Amino acid sequence: MSTNAKTTMKASNTDTPLIQRAVSFDFSGTPLHWIPDDPYSSHFISVIHTLLPAGEFFFCRLYNKALPHIHDARLKNDVRGFIKQEAMHARAHSSGIGGFLDAHNMETASYIKKVEWIFDKPLHDKPFGYQLPKRMEKHWLVLRLGLIAAIEHFTCVLGKYALENPAWDKSQADAVVLDILRWHGAEEIEHRSVAFDVYNHVGGHYLSRFPQIAFVVPILLGLWVMGASHLMQQDPALSNKQPRLRGLFFWREWRRLARKGHLPSLTFLLTEASRYVMPGYDPATEASTEQAQGYLSTSPAARRAAAAA
Repeated sequence: MSTNAKTTMKASNTDTPLIQRAVSFDFSGTPLHWIPDDPYSSHFISVIHTLLPAGEFFFCRLYNKALPHIHDARLKNDVRGFIKQEAMHARAHSSGIGGFLDAHNMETASYIKKVEWIFDKPLHDKPFGYQLPKRMEKHWLVLRLGLIAAIEHFTCVLGKYALENPAWDKSQADAVVLDILRWHGAEEIEHRSVAFDVYNHVGGHYLSRFPQIAFVVPILLGLWVMGASHLMQQDPALSNKQPRLRGLFFWREWRRLARKGHLPSLTFLLTEASRYVMPGYDPATEASTEQAQGYLSTSPAARRAAAAA
């Protein structure tokens, strides 16, 4: 992208104020298999509670460090709203661990420790404890902001999938789990442009998006399936089927249930991820803010938060 083109672009492409909705979720009545008669899909989605919080708290820390490098007032305001929403996402999913997975005797601590290691070691301000030279600190910040932009494209895709997937409703999935997934997905759509806008604003380049998505997709999908398998192996309903990543059952069952509509397929996820490197990629066109806010206006948790506010 030319310098002249950059100067004519808006710094902020977010089309709505980003507010923090102080939601809460009561999982006390949620069954372990929250999609009836489908333990596989239930665990595949439930592991999100354990995967996301560490990353979202990392996003908050990094964007606080990025604020001094943002010189557009509107974009800076977007970032503050983004941080508040991500912090609430992390807290909401953490409650899913304590109020749901732990209550069903699912061991999650060992998996969460592996996820946290990624943000505490290789992606830390001091990667693996190494103090970067002063001249490299801005470059390291921009690189990590680019990785977050790639992740946020992925979460926007998943948010849209959650809002548009009728198969969970047809299967009479648990209403509380559906609400946390769709509330979170709707807010991911609301702030879908922020990470990409920040990355471009602080000096990101188009060609860098290729290694970013090439790094993010295998790590994110790898953590996701590893965590799903970890939960499945603890469940007597699946443990005898050996739902390990090296076994055929895990991959065949994912394919079968994706065809049923209970899960996004691997092909779908990879295809959607690839759009991040298209020359005309624009997060603003990836989803609809009106659709997201349409759900937020009906979400039980969001409505309770609005009433309390």
